[in-house]
Amino acid sequence: MPTNTGAYTGESGVVKFSDDGSAVVAVASVRSFTIDQETQAIESTVMGSSGRQYLAGLTQFSGTMDIFFRDDDDGANSLFTSIGNNPAAIELYPSGETTGVKLEGNVIVTGHSITSNFDGMVEASVTFQGSGVLTKTDL
Repeated sequence: MPTNTGAYTGESGVVKFSDDGSAVVAVASVRSFTIDQETQAIESTVMGSSGRQYLAGLTQFSGTMDIFFRDDDDGANSLFTSIGNNPAAIELYPSGETTGVKLEGNVIVTGHSITSNFDGMVEASVTFQGSGVLTKTDL
């Protein structure tokens, strides 16, 4: 596979989602998304140590996405109705489906808010918590 030697832009980013076990469906009108990964640091310091020591623990991921709200968007509607449901499949392509990487895993949708302004688009923000491991595939 080719190796990226330059920076990617995000205008071709794609989000796909499925809450019912069927194939993931693209979410239309995505404005932005963020994925956060972290690992737990478990302290293993013992008496007599000259500095604190840690071991890597479990990993986790979470994220957010902002979209333009549309009634005809099956992917966005699925995000809205899956709050409180079992983990659902998500795929994220930061720079499109043919370049960069694909990030995928299972998530629990933890929040969905809709914002409407008199001089702007109706927007929705979604928050999610990963369940299990986030995998990365080079494209």
